[in-house]
Amino acid sequence: MSNSKFIVIIAISAGAAGILAAVFLLFPTNTTSGEYGIMVDPTKEKQSLFIMARVSIENTGTLPLTNVRVNFGDGEILALGTLKPGQDIIVSPPAGNSLQYVIVTSDEDIYVSKVYREPIAMPGMMGS
Repeated sequence: MSNSKFIVIIAISAGAAGILAAVFLLFPTNTTSGEYGIMVDPTKEKQSLFIMARVSIENTGTLPLTNVRVNFGDGEILALGTLKPGQDIIVSPPAGNSLQYVIVTSDEDIYVSKVYREPIAMPGMMGS
């Protein structure tokens, strides 16, 4: 095989790997499936004068999750109680939080730790 064909194959493979990595990083997925499952999506958007942050949490399982707690780091914990199947809530971290990570737990052995992601700025959108 000539060197040019080898380089083309390497370039195509690298491009495909990059696309797959982008899809998995940009779109949140649920961490478990079946009876108990949860999707956690912490985002932060830098505006010109402030940072807007929120955490979307959805029960993706078929049974309720009890004693759901959100740990924002910096000693800040929010007790949410019970999330029904399919229930989706959005919470905001406390003012002054370092916005490094979020840990969501429940009594059903759910433990999800995620760092805040920053959505891609689109032309014409606020903050871009």
